[in-house]
Amino acid sequence: MKKILIVDDSALVRKQLKGLIEDLGGFEIDIARNGQEAVDKATSEDFAVITMDVNMPVMDGLTAVKKIMSKNPTPILMVSSLTSEDAPTTMQALSHGAVDYIAKPGTFNVGLAETGADLEEKIIQLSNMSKRKLQRSLRAQSQRARHVEHEPAPVRTPGGPITKVLLVGASTGGPGLIEDICTALPADTSYAVFVVQHMPEKFTKAFAERLARVSSLPVVEAEHHLEVSPGMIYIAKGGTHMHFAKKVSGKILLRLEDSKVDRFFKPSVDEMMLSALEVFNPKQTVAILLTGIGDDGADGMVALKSKGAYTIGESEATATVYGMPKVAYDKGGVTEQMDFPDIIRRVQSFK
Repeated sequence: MKKILIVDDSALVRKQLKGLIEDLGGFEIDIARNGQEAVDKATSEDFAVITMDVNMPVMDGLTAVKKIMSKNPTPILMVSSLTSEDAPTTMQALSHGAVDYIAKPGTFNVGLAETGADLEEKIIQLSNMSKRKLQRSLRAQSQRARHVEHEPAPVRTPGGPITKVLLVGASTGGPGLIEDICTALPADTSYAVFVVQHMPEKFTKAFAERLARVSSLPVVEAEHHLEVSPGMIYIAKGGTHMHFAKKVSGKILLRLEDSKVDRFFKPSVDEMMLSALEVFNPKQTVAILLTGIGDDGADGMVALKSKGAYTIGESEATATVYGMPKVAYDKGGVTEQMDFPDIIRRVQSFK
């Protein structure tokens, strides 16, 4: 039977998470009350998944993630309050090897049912994650640590027609890959780059700020009615969909909107891709769909490819979770399927 370790200093949260995981069946559950207990247990026995609180006494979650990943790498799911205070720390935990995060029940208007639906899917997926994939992910994280942080590039004054477009979508396991893409893009690229990473509102702001410090291109979080330009990277804002609108003058604006279709994820990759199809030339559009649970982005990839866009799906060999790109591939929405290092090599040629 696979073992799950729940790490949290709150007895209530431990009880809630334990109940949700017990409902899945097939898992043996252990608990730790702080990061030090988690390190002690995780380095003396093997767990299929560890859920890790962010703020705890004795040792915090970030420090525990670093120690566990250096001693006995294990899929770690951060349990975050999704606040502006927790967002940077959770992002750091992801950069040190944690695979994903869930909302802590009872915080930021997140109820037990919402946490349960997210937790169930992620526990099942991560418990099946191979050690080989986790080790590969950690090697990539180590290489990523060499990305040099600098003052963010100045945001460019809107101007000039957008002739080339890059659309990127990702979910579980995606933040580090998107960082790699942003650092691989040439500083003189003429592409306008739009990214949807499944994240809540407070996290996308911290994510965009992190990317701005390592990318040679300006990176900003999407804003309503923001005019877009070539050579910039736009990160979809959590809690809303990133759409596009074309003015009579030909200028392209971002629109932050709700969907007419019920979407599990907000922002949604499908929403971005289908809206892009209405305003950009598909024959000058490249779409990349990376690792993630579910099928978001598959319909958008199919629609784009059918109109002449070049679509790339991440391969099963490198995807942390081969869900979103698999569905797109199975539906015929992928022009070419690639291992992630090959995707990076292709991106480096985008002038």
